Amino acid sequence: MSTARPSAHERILSTATALFNAHGVRGVGVDRIIAESGVAKATLYSHFRTKDDLVLAYLHRSDQHWRAALRQAAEAAGADPRDRLVGVFDALIATTRRDGFRGCAFTRTAGETEPGTAPHATTAEHKRAIRAWLTELAREAGAADPERLGLQISVLVDGTMAAAALEPRPECAEAAQDAARALVAEACPARV
Repeated sequence: MSTARPSAHERILSTATALFNAHGVRGVGVDRIIAESGVAKATLYSHFRTKDDLVLAYLHRSDQHWRAALRQAAEAAGADPRDRLVGVFDALIATTRRDGFRGCAFTRTAGETEPGTAPHATTAEHKRAIRAWLTELAREAGAADPERLGLQISVLVDGTMAAAALEPRPECAEAAQDAARALVAEACPARV
């Protein structure tokens, strides 16, 4: 039984994703992506008109993956929104333990792209969407100031990823989860 070969589009995007995760979007040229994906230059450009288009597809894929991981971790923590806010950090614990973890794809890409470009705007939109989701969880948890708690948790998430990229130790995400637990306990009164 033979396994179907992925489409050229999928090979290009998968190759670019692996290379961008390892070396950043500026550290990888189109020629390397072409060589490692095994497609012709014309094929790459028929699927992605520009490198920015490829970077945007990479960010879109990363966004889908990361949001799904956060939601899954939150849901696995239980029905109580307070537990879900803390459970988010289980996704970070798993992600930051992965070999080759280099930090947040969005923060890295934002640092490598010019403000005002589509890739930079996409990174900022991703961060706003995650913060809005955390704020909604904080609202459901009964936080007196859900915007503040959503911001605090999102800063902990981003800080955890930055710390783990510099010093890959599971203790980074575990310490952030403990901090999140304390913030949630303080901001969200227990329900009786």
